Amino acid sequence: MAAFRDGFRWLCTLFGFIFYLGDIGSDILLSVQYFRRGHVTWAALTLTFVLVASVTVQTFSYAWFKDDNKESQTNVKCIPTCYLIGIHLLQIGICSRYLRFLKRKFKALCSNQTREEKDYDSGLAADLSMLRMFETFLESVPQLTLQTYIILEHNHRSNLQYISMAMSFVTIAWSTVDYRRCLRSSLRDTNEMPSGSPTAIYLFYKIFTITPRILSLTLFLILSYFTIPAIALVWLVGTTWAFVEKTNFCTSRVLEWIYRAVVGVILIFTFFNIRGQNTKVPMTVYYIFSVTENLSAPILLALLKPESEGTDYFLPIILFILFSNSIGLIFLAVYYSRLHHHVHPPVPPSERIADEVDGGPQVKNVQKMTRFNHFLQI
Repeated sequence: MAAFRDGFRWLCTLFGFIFYLGDIGSDILLSVQYFRRGHVTWAALTLTFVLVASVTVQTFSYAWFKDDNKESQTNVKCIPTCYLIGIHLLQIGICSRYLRFLKRKFKALCSNQTREEKDYDSGLAADLSMLRMFETFLESVPQLTLQTYIILEHNHRSNLQYISMAMSFVTIAWSTVDYRRCLRSSLRDTNEMPSGSPTAIYLFYKIFTITPRILSLTLFLILSYFTIPAIALVWLVGTTWAFVEKTNFCTSRVLEWIYRAVVGVILIFTFFNIRGQNTKVPMTVYYIFSVTENLSAPILLALLKPESEGTDYFLPIILFILFSNSIGLIFLAVYYSRLHHHVHPPVPPSERIADEVDGGPQVKNVQKMTRFNHFLQI
């Protein structure tokens, strides 16, 4: 059973790598198509999202490799600095991580790993999951918003455009589920996420709250380009909240500031617990604001741009925003009320020590704090 589970996870990682390449590749091809057809602005924006996300992801990937080389206490050979610089300058650092992880896990399927090696591989998986989260909200989600705007406002459609949007959507869904699985399997105080209904409910909660967000922002962009400064203001609020919460994710102050800026981008589209604390009130405030904004988009568009009511997309989008917001909030309520329990597994005897006062069992502080412990929580 364990071998089957490990093999399934290896296949999931392989599919994740394929989806990543497909998402990036389709966006690059789409930007080339736009350029050839004379849509220089669209080409530039499409490529900009790819480059900004890639540079950000490569920066964090390089920094984490360097940190791991310094702190490594395993028998895993450290990666030479020149090699690290080269692959990240070529923007293939995350590809190298995928290939490295797939190779190690494939070997593990044919042999037994030590506890140390398993912990190391779990760290590699967690790093990949976090980097994919960065890439998802810096590239896939904005890309989906941009392409939706181009289709609705300019009535420009192409097969490659649909492929790019489909790959972005798959990437959002895949990285969301993969991140939740990695988070729950990496933290000591939670059991690994079951593969049944909890996964589906969490996925539906995220998809049905992110999608109307994308559509409402698209409608605001159709209404006026002044939406861009408004989005920047929302980003600033989210980034400021990350500064107020004093996140401590990175070992470098500059990287920490970049991380907080990325958190601000993520909070434009969905909510995450940025400090691992009880955030019932912030989450409630966030979704009240988000739903209000989502519903106001079609209303303002109808009032300030009445001709939009005659388009073939106006009514379907209004209905979908209403439906998606409602369903998304229902899944959110179900997940956090029924499935978001932190279950503490029994403490293994090997991890118990005698209490000096009353002789009772006491848990050793055996969990090593990793960067994953300080990342976005669900």
